[in-house]
Amino acid sequence: MQGTFMFLSLNKLLKCSKTGSKTWVPVRHKSSGGRRPKKKIYHRVHELDRVMDLQKKPSLILQLKSIIQSQKQQSLFLRDLEKEVGFVQKWNFMAVIEKYPAIFCVEGGGSTNRTPPSVRLTGKAQKIASEEGEARNLMEPILVKNLRKLLMLSVDCRVPLEKIEFIESELGLPNDFKESLIPKYPEYFSVKDVNGKAYLNLENWDSSLTVTAREERAAQDGIPDFNGSRKQVRISKDGNYRGPNAFRLSFPVGFRPNKSYLEEIERWQKMDFPSPYLNARRFEAKDPKARKRVVAVLHELLSLTMEKRMTSAQLDAFHSEYLLPSRLLLCLIRHHGMFYITNKGAKSTVFLKEAYDGSNLIDKCPLLLFYDKFISLSGRREINLNGEMPSSQVVT
Repeated sequence: MQGTFMFLSLNKLLKCSKTGSKTWVPVRHKSSGGRRPKKKIYHRVHELDRVMDLQKKPSLILQLKSIIQSQKQQSLFLRDLEKEVGFVQKWNFMAVIEKYPAIFCVEGGGSTNRTPPSVRLTGKAQKIASEEGEARNLMEPILVKNLRKLLMLSVDCRVPLEKIEFIESELGLPNDFKESLIPKYPEYFSVKDVNGKAYLNLENWDSSLTVTAREERAAQDGIPDFNGSRKQVRISKDGNYRGPNAFRLSFPVGFRPNKSYLEEIERWQKMDFPSPYLNARRFEAKDPKARKRVVAVLHELLSLTMEKRMTSAQLDAFHSEYLLPSRLLLCLIRHHGMFYITNKGAKSTVFLKEAYDGSNLIDKCPLLLFYDKFISLSGRREINLNGEMPSSQVVT
């Protein structure tokens, strides 16, 4: 009965839909079976997510060390801790003081001593802290070189001072770099006012500094420059191959690229592109080579930092100086073999993946080596910088 009713209804529909000599008939369209398209997944790298968690306690220890060293008596009354770090953070620092007696020593207080309790560094911590000056002296030539390269990457060879201050800790610059570092090198830097804003300007161009971190690593690995040779180079299943225009890729464990994706990666890896140190205004933004150049700029920017990472807000601050893409986050996600973004919302961190082996930073500057040595006094493996296991030979 139900089938007869459906047949009559369909026959009526066909008769009513006649127009002139044309008859409209229902057409059956292809259906996906009601299934939704497969959702694209951003694969997490738990080792890099863990880096940020491991960094919390070491950063508190190093911050408290700096606060104590800034005091005239090299000690800080506990009652004044709130003035330095605020009411909420005060309790985090109090927990650190209590937890790591090998680094921090509390004096005074109690029923027998009426002196207000204060905190200072232990003798062993003071001994290691005295080496920080030497580490910073070793860092100075590196800082000057990286700062020059930072300016050479920009379109006008100048960057607002406030933006450099925004990333000073990532670059390893001292807090007073405007007074202690910039005036020492007038042949390289000058500060000029542009429309009421202070800019750090590059005084001279040095072509020897235009070699990128990618090119330096390729030279160390013995990768030849084919100079446009048509020699076929086999690309591996992970998207890596030995070529002068290739970037090192590291896909997450759960990512399984198909053949078409690898073919696209192969074309991109082999495509030559302009140097990131050439002025970006010379190139059309839609040109695929120019888009690859932007990726090279991001790679070089992260390579100039001490720990090969910056927050997304810090990268975003340099849009106009480096003509970065308007959809910067999408660009980083598209090249997830090179960059990794932590899922921390507005405070997300962008990592240069090739600089890390798991949670460990591969190549460390003198200042980071000093920090590791100081933190190793805690004797606690889980809080060592970048997740590294502290060596028993670090502290003697």
